[in-house]
Amino acid sequence: MRDREPVDITKEKMTVLRIKPGEKPKCIEIESDLDALQRAVGGYIEAVYPYEDPVVLIVNEEGKLNGLPLNRALRDEDNDIYDIVAGNFLIVGLGKSEFTSLTPALMKKYEKLFHHPEAFIKLGERLTVVPMPEPQAHKSTKERGTAR
Repeated sequence: MRDREPVDITKEKMTVLRIKPGEKPKCIEIESDLDALQRAVGGYIEAVYPYEDPVVLIVNEEGKLNGLPLNRALRDEDNDIYDIVAGNFLIVGLGKSEFTSLTPALMKKYEKLFHHPEAFIKLGERLTVVPMPEPQAHKSTKERGTAR
């Protein structure tokens, strides 16, 4: 029996932003293969390229059709909404022919852009988008100071 070379079966990982409905973006490490991306968004993936930066939004291709919760609005340069992402999505870097980790600068930029979760309210025939307020921290009386 011949000795075989050990095979490295570890999958390459990338550092990306994961954005869930009702939550702030979270920096995570994820494997770069299709299965990992599909698990992260809960179904078939669709790559969306809404920005000039080398980033891609990885969304659930059937998120709206399957009734996933609305997550974040996508806006144009005039801040007008042109689409809404349903369900979890990732923001990943874009290499020459593959998805890559976000650079620290892009991580910061898109964490800021999507920092506030959004609520979607139907008013008549219109859908209104409002930022969700920050949850108030529960502080003890000692931390808040005494009442006057």
